[in-house]
Amino acid sequence: MANVLVIKHGALGDFVMATGAFAAIRAHHAGDRVALLTTTAFADLGRSSNLFDEVLVDERPGFWQLGRVLALRRQLVALGLKRVYDLQTSDRTGMYFRLLPSPKPTWSGIVRGCSHPHATPHRGRLHTIDRLAEQLALAGVGPTPAPDLGWLTADVTRFGLPARYALLVPGGAPHRPAKRWPAYRYAELAAMLLERAIAPVLIGTRSEHEVLDEIRRRESRVRDLGGQTSLADIAALARGAVFGVGNDTGPMHILAITGCPSVVLFSAESNPTRTAPRGPSVTIRQVEDLATLPLAAVNAAIAEVAQSAWGP
Repeated sequence: MANVLVIKHGALGDFVMATGAFAAIRAHHAGDRVALLTTTAFADLGRSSNLFDEVLVDERPGFWQLGRVLALRRQLVALGLKRVYDLQTSDRTGMYFRLLPSPKPTWSGIVRGCSHPHATPHRGRLHTIDRLAEQLALAGVGPTPAPDLGWLTADVTRFGLPARYALLVPGGAPHRPAKRWPAYRYAELAAMLLERAIAPVLIGTRSEHEVLDEIRRRESRVRDLGGQTSLADIAALARGAVFGVGNDTGPMHILAITGCPSVVLFSAESNPTRTAPRGPSVTIRQVEDLATLPLAAVNAAIAEVAQSAWGP
């Protein structure tokens, strides 16, 4: 039975950026059983990491669903927890703290009354990775290594890609279209890639088919892997790519962490100081409105991170 609990729900970028924190907690609690409480979307990632002895799925019951809330309470109480690392730090996870009977386990988070509060005044200005590292340090855990997805791999030979290809990630949250560089710009970039004998490869979810279809209509020679790639596939493809270009969206965090030279495009809709993908070779381009970002600016950014492949 686990006696240390880590809570992390997501989204994708937040989850993979927390892998360094997961590793630090695992190292600190080498003699304990460590469980992860996460959502269905990230349960398999947690299991694949081999950093947890147990992965629990949080169905995130509504506050009004008393029966399901009490069932979750019983599940948490049954763990016999001595320490909780709340890396989600949401109103929901604060409720979980209040649900637990006294004496409560020691708790790292921000909820009022927890034993190890992350109460520094600059917390909200920190990058996610730095914020997690500081939270753990205040709980006596560290050092926190950089995020690592070395365990996330797959055989991608089935895609039959050429030796030189670049990943294009033109999707993003559908309810925030301002976070997307226009599809026609990705099509222009794809044509430029082809001129340089680099195959443009689109990745995205099935729900992003409209933007992928538009790019393919404008540049029919692109390779469209939309809806065909698992997260492990994306990591493996990233390791073989000459570089990647994409919007501020979850898969770009995977590219960056694997070491793929990455150009990430930001509008005023999000703050790269707090949420930018991090890795050994990442360049950020931010403008107020991504519709105004010219291809030449992205070309220059690619040259910064992939000089040998792209040239001046």
